[in-house]
Amino acid sequence: MSLRLASFAAVLALSSAGQAAAQSTSLGDAAFHATTLHLSAYGEVKIKPDMATLDLGVTTEAATAQAAMQADSAKMTAILAAVRGQGVKAEDVQTAGLNLSPQYRYPPNAPAERTGYQATNTVTVRVRDLPRVGAVLDAAVNAGGNEVHGISFGLADTTPVENAAREAAVRALQAKAELYAHATGYNLLRLVSLGEGGAGPVTPQPMMMAAQRMQATPVAPGELTVRETISGTYELGR
Repeated sequence: MSLRLASFAAVLALSSAGQAAAQSTSLGDAAFHATTLHLSAYGEVKIKPDMATLDLGVTTEAATAQAAMQADSAKMTAILAAVRGQGVKAEDVQTAGLNLSPQYRYPPNAPAERTGYQATNTVTVRVRDLPRVGAVLDAAVNAGGNEVHGISFGLADTTPVENAAREAAVRALQAKAELYAHATGYNLLRLVSLGEGGAGPVTPQPMMMAAQRMQATPVAPGELTVRETISGTYELGR
């Protein structure tokens, strides 16, 4: 065989080998994808909340902007002192809103008339001692607060319960994978991938109330449900 023919034969052999390898890889990928199982599952943990968040405020009206702001500030100062007097720490109180706006009267067939100004100051209060939530509300209202926008309940540290929900989700995913594998005559070979979806406490609906209707203030914290959702891919085999 001449040198030229030998070179051509070598190139042809390499090309054939490459095509065979590519075909083998393609068939291997197809076989792998044909025996995978994609699933999702979730885990839930129910737990009692250990913290409440209150949205409190005061609204004051006066003839001038300065008078409205001064009166509103004096009332909010008294509210904050009353709240802290119930054991709430300064770092658990945060101003959420401050607003000053003119007020108008609209007589028929006449231009609008300004009647004064309205000042509103709202704060968010975190209460870490749940049995004192009612007392904190009462103290704020007795000190001059005339707005209670709502109460929500949560956890100071969500990490332990979220991890417990993750473990429950993994157990649920594994059980579901074993069920599908058994039903289709396969065995679970390995977990190929695992991903996490949405998470977080599912809190009860905030409890809305009007300050003027509160007498004794019963508060029911209820129960939180923390859910973790995961998805996974398993390889199956005979």
